[in-house]
Amino acid sequence: MNINEIQPNKGNIDIIATLIEKQSPRTFEKFGKSGRVCNAKLQDESGVISLTLWNDDIDTVNQGDKIHLTNGWCSEFRAEKQLSAGKFGKIEIIEKASIPSTHSSASSATPSNIPVPQSNIPLPPQKRIIAKDDEHEVIKNEEFVD
Repeated sequence: MNINEIQPNKGNIDIIATLIEKQSPRTFEKFGKSGRVCNAKLQDESGVISLTLWNDDIDTVNQGDKIHLTNGWCSEFRAEKQLSAGKFGKIEIIEKASIPSTHSSASSATPSNIPVPQSNIPLPPQKRIIAKDDEHEVIKNEEFVD
């Protein structure tokens, strides 16, 4: 499957793509338990999509890694598709980045060897997921990145 074929509110997504951006993780609390979440971007030859990394997956992948997401889930918020491994998905590294990077900010450039489609469409406000369960995400829009 290619990124341009991913439809919102669909599961069982199987895709191979390169992690071109990884922001700093944030912590959250829900029902007395804490967790971590991190926004990222995936790219293949057909396009770019947002990827939400949760807890242990945050430490598993780095910018520049080529990954295989199996049984993933795609949601949508404000007309932007958001891909995640979800509860039943799995992220495997197919090829490690040549120079590992732990995090990058939203404003950092992508690696020069990965072409990024250019667009004049304005970016939506930064989204922050503050809670998640098996079926729902609570997302807050922010004017800044913390």
